Amino acid sequence: MQTPWGDIPVSDAHVHFFSRRFFETLGAQGGRTAEQVASATGWELPPEDPAELAQTWAAALESYGIARASLISSVPGDEASVAAAVAARPDRFFAYFMLNPTEEGALDRAQVAFRCGLHAVSLFPAMHRYSMHDERVVAVLEEAARHSHRAVFVHCGVLTVGVRKKLSLPSPFDMRCSNPIDLHAIALRFPGLKFVIPHFGAGYLRETLMVADLCPNVYLDTSSSNSWMRYEGLDLKTVYRRAMDVAGAKRLLFGTDSSFFPRGWNYEVFESQTRALLDMGISGADARLILGDNLQQLFA
Repeated sequence: MQTPWGDIPVSDAHVHFFSRRFFETLGAQGGRTAEQVASATGWELPPEDPAELAQTWAAALESYGIARASLISSVPGDEASVAAAVAARPDRFFAYFMLNPTEEGALDRAQVAFRCGLHAVSLFPAMHRYSMHDERVVAVLEEAARHSHRAVFVHCGVLTVGVRKKLSLPSPFDMRCSNPIDLHAIALRFPGLKFVIPHFGAGYLRETLMVADLCPNVYLDTSSSNSWMRYEGLDLKTVYRRAMDVAGAKRLLFGTDSSFFPRGWNYEVFESQTRALLDMGISGADARLILGDNLQQLFA
């Protein structure tokens, strides 16, 4: 892809895969059909076959010159959708599956997902109201650690799910479970696992940087508009600079938080982030790491 540093391979570490099951799950929570969810949100209803949605995403990424992307299933129990996407285009995608470790059968599903080659488990402690030190979480991490080149995505900080607001669905999240500090001892306990904190910690930048400083296996994902910056009066360039000072370029993963069609891939996030990096004056080598190489190496 053409960037301010020349033509380099760009990969997106954070793309939500809104499958038909995702629409059906949200609809069931509010007494709607998948078609009604699509109508209420203004989003395209995805095809029933997730492999078809994968090809749509592949075409969207290719139109921008994006090399690869991490697809995140966005409701628990939807591992099959991202697995089908990766099976359809293994050259294009990595697969992350959302898991609620407190649900019955969660460990069994994690075992199957990792055996089937899914790359990362996505944990949302505040959404599902648990601590990273919960024995059920530890069991999932132990399973992940049994497989090489796997990662653990842990959402920390402020958690708002826009689609739930659009559908007037309750969001009984618990921010007491969202502090990155909760990840510190766990990341040390599993030094062979890579942990990814998205959105620079989504409002817990200071705590995220502390954990990254103390745990060399903790990575930061830069995705979304990072609207949490208004809490601290920061701009994106300052956030990037602080993250570079602590974690270095090798542990930053560029992401957009893209999710639905017809919007598709969110070029505006790419544009704002590359502008911030350019204003910082980072080298082409560091830009190459952040914008793609780090993600590729995470699962190499």
